[in-house]
Amino acid sequence: MAGTGRVEAQRAKLSVAPVSIPSMSSPKDDLVRYLDEARNAVVWKVDGLDEYTARRPATDTGTNLLGLVKHLTSCELTYFAQTFDRPTRDLAYLDAFDPWENEDMWARADENRADVVERYRRVCAHSNDVVTELSLDDTGRVPHWPEDRATVTLHHILIRMIAETNRHAGQADVIREGFDGATGHQEGSSSLPPGDRVWWEQYVSRIESAARQASR
Repeated sequence: MAGTGRVEAQRAKLSVAPVSIPSMSSPKDDLVRYLDEARNAVVWKVDGLDEYTARRPATDTGTNLLGLVKHLTSCELTYFAQTFDRPTRDLAYLDAFDPWENEDMWARADENRADVVERYRRVCAHSNDVVTELSLDDTGRVPHWPEDRATVTLHHILIRMIAETNRHAGQADVIREGFDGATGHQEGSSSLPPGDRVWWEQYVSRIESAARQASR
């Protein structure tokens, strides 16, 4: 039991900013809040980087931070504007590249980073307008899905986009930390133990040691 007490004491030290959760929020409001948190995290991970670092490939398959913003822009347009037939001037963006060639996963040299981010914010705002207009049970049609499952509810799409956006936010977390050591779950909330450099070096060393012992 003493060990449990130590664990709880350590958890109490976590530098996590309090999260304000509405006491009478609706299920739809909850879904939008979690989606907005993930959207904001993705944009935050691009903030403060030079042009090269924001765009450069970080993996052998080319994953890059600004490309994640572009990709999520196309997802928002497809799953909200197109699926529920709520046009926006930004729909023309989908005609500017071939998603099956991964052209929405990286930024050309002539694409302005501020424009890419601003488009994403604008498209997300439009998506939220679509959500406001509809009920969770309202249906739409995903244009590129097989006919037998193309008809979806708004509830389904909100959950899908929460999963999609958080998946890419997680990629952005790892990429950004690898670039300059910046970490954090949300701006102003690290969700990490408040250790200094020495603490983290010792922590990583323990993990490395355990991994090596397990592999023997």
